[in-house]
Amino acid sequence: MSGAAQEKNNDIATEAVNSGPLKRLNSGVVSGPDLISNEKSGGVTSGSIKSNAMAATISMASSHRVQAIGVGILSLGFGILMWHFATLYNFNYFINFENVPSPLTVGGAFISHLGDAEFYKHILVSMRRILFAYCLAVLLGVTVGLLVGRSRLARAAVLPYIEVIRPIPAVAWIPLAILMWPTEESSIVYITFLGALFPIILNTIHGVEETPEVLVRAALSLGAKKFEVFWHVVLPAALPSIAAGLSIGMGISWFSLLAGEIISGQYGIGYFTWDAYSMINYPDIVVGMLIIGGLGTLSTYLIGVLMRPALRWKNFQR
Repeated sequence: MSGAAQEKNNDIATEAVNSGPLKRLNSGVVSGPDLISNEKSGGVTSGSIKSNAMAATISMASSHRVQAIGVGILSLGFGILMWHFATLYNFNYFINFENVPSPLTVGGAFISHLGDAEFYKHILVSMRRILFAYCLAVLLGVTVGLLVGRSRLARAAVLPYIEVIRPIPAVAWIPLAILMWPTEESSIVYITFLGALFPIILNTIHGVEETPEVLVRAALSLGAKKFEVFWHVVLPAALPSIAAGLSIGMGISWFSLLAGEIISGQYGIGYFTWDAYSMINYPDIVVGMLIIGGLGTLSTYLIGVLMRPALRWKNFQR
């Protein structure tokens, strides 16, 4: 082939590359028929980009979760190590660790209770009381909170009672509760119910009051009725605050339950802890405290899991 013919063929190839679909592919812009042909040929599409981005997000969230769990475990391990050294060297500076049992002693006492049926009875009795009292508090607290948050008349009638009774601690209710209720069991449940009730009411009221008014007006302008506005606008907007109130109420209900069990109970993890103190059984005191902390943490986590489907809409705002 002559030099002129070879040069002509090279010019034709260069022109083909720099024009038409090849030029658009090189520049990263593909549209119309070229996009369809590219999808058919297995090229990069918007769907694959979205799936890759979602996979990257999930992977990042998983790595953050694993990292948080790892840091939490290390933090707990460091705390137990400090506890061990404080009891080993009888640390006595502002805080006296001379009579505090060591982690190994507490661990041995806990293992010894694993084969004791009465130990499980204490735990089950406390869990039953919490479940019954907390469910009552959720039903009444959320209902009252929604009414007070949306109705000025209900707010004027109910809020004074809440503000007067709420500061009274659970321990102060014990003598009156014993007089009011016929059995010790019902008095303990009543005290536990009061402990969970007020955080749920106040957080529900806060959530309803913080509902953006522009959303309510927009729904009304589109022809929504008052109940539809309440169900589709006010209640979803208040759910994050309600969820926070449920978690706080669960923690305070455990505190109130233990106060009632210590004073008037015969079974329960609070009674177990106080009885260990009366019998000068120091390891069992710490065992009871750790069981209380574990049950409280587990119950609060379960509240978060149960509320997660109702708060799924928040993910679309991110």
